[in-house]
Amino acid sequence: MKNWKLPYSYSYDNKEIKYAIKGKGEALILVHGTPWSSFNLRHLINKLSSSFKVYYFDLLGYGQSNKKDADVSLAVQNKVLKELISHWGLENPYIIGHDFGGTTVLRSHILDKINYKKIVLIDPVAISPWGSPFFKHVEKHEEAFAQVPDYIHKAIVEAYIKTAAYQELNKETIEGILTPWTAEDGKAAFYRQIAQASSKYTDEFQDKFDEIKSEVLILWGKKDEWIPVEQAYKLHSHIKNSKLVTIEDTGHLVIEENPDSLYKEIRKFLIDN
Repeated sequence: MKNWKLPYSYSYDNKEIKYAIKGKGEALILVHGTPWSSFNLRHLINKLSSSFKVYYFDLLGYGQSNKKDADVSLAVQNKVLKELISHWGLENPYIIGHDFGGTTVLRSHILDKINYKKIVLIDPVAISPWGSPFFKHVEKHEEAFAQVPDYIHKAIVEAYIKTAAYQELNKETIEGILTPWTAEDGKAAFYRQIAQASSKYTDEFQDKFDEIKSEVLILWGKKDEWIPVEQAYKLHSHIKNSKLVTIEDTGHLVIEENPDSLYKEIRKFLIDN
């Protein structure tokens, strides 16, 4: 994590969004989810940058981007993405979104009418209802959670992120996820983004899946306990021009558990197909 630096900045509503660009070729954007950051997409970024010019960033309120008090809900993230695409001067790029990143991609395509050459969704938050009991508890008691001692906060975050994976996460991965949330402004930011999560932001496109114009690849960890694989089949049935591939022995954090299988399927879809 010490070497994971996003060198460039973009100002969204006077709030800093950190981003990076790697590789050469056609434009491909990667969008992370919650409570992750672009760090968790590093395996895919490294592999895909051999064939694409990869653009990646930390969502507002996450990672190395601004984590001060602000609206960091899903209502904002697609607006950030839209401005970044304009800032980068991209037209019809490829795009990949994991978890809330998948939601952000869908909102940008369906609601903002941004065109993508092809879309890849990895365990996306896409169909209501969603949100764990932990989410609902934080929403009711955000201020109390934000005031717990640092060592308790770190233990809460670590215990929580481990439930996203079917396989055991290594120390580097755990520390990379924890670092933004235990740094300055991180504690309050962690509970803020959970408290602001709401299924109303997916409800806004629930009846509009037929408006998706791009080919879509849906990738899903077969052992996902955050969003069960049954949701993958449901989403696949709603998106006419979609393909579904499930990844064995992986959970919601499949981007860390088996990036090689993800890359194989993504490359096949984007290049070989």
